[in-house]
Amino acid sequence: MAQQEHYLAIGDIHGMQDKLELVLTELAPSLPSHTRLIFVGDYVDRGPHSKEVIERLIRLKSERPDTVMLMGNHERMMLDAFEGGDLPLWMNNGGQETLMSYGLGVSEINQLPQEHLEFMRSLELMYEIEGYIFVHAGLRPGVPIRKQKEHDLLWIRESFFLAEPTWKGTVVFGHTPFPTPFRRPGMIGIDTGAVYNNKLCCLE
Repeated sequence: MAQQEHYLAIGDIHGMQDKLELVLTELAPSLPSHTRLIFVGDYVDRGPHSKEVIERLIRLKSERPDTVMLMGNHERMMLDAFEGGDLPLWMNNGGQETLMSYGLGVSEINQLPQEHLEFMRSLELMYEIEGYIFVHAGLRPGVPIRKQKEHDLLWIRESFFLAEPTWKGTVVFGHTPFPTPFRRPGMIGIDTGAVYNNKLCCLE
């Protein structure tokens, strides 16, 4: 009989490599081949080790190809800034710390490693399994899943998590930090503010 797949979702890391390593070490005994890791985005910015976090996630993806890596609004801002978009927006939201982790100044943004940029471009916006929807920020109530806009998936806050669910299943999301996992019918928030002296959350 085939083993039932097992899922572990990890919240916003924000350059906190030490907390990522601690979680992965704690999980190691419970990571057989049928366990799938799902990361909900925001790997970079604000914390001191964004470069190292991306390197670790790239390595993890090569070791466990079925790992799901979602895009967060911070990866979107970083890519937009690199591609000539709103650089001040990224700088004002932790981009300075990210560039410092690469040993770069603002004028050297074009020297970001292509492998890391390609990793970010490969990130998914949403992942679904039976009974659950994984996304970085949330869903726009009243909008069908397939018609959700990228901006909402990456940026929405109160108009999602304070609304009554209009979707089937439970949405697991990050983006908005809470002191402890946020739970309401139809939603679980797993950004517990790792970069704000709190824990990095893992949801089974």
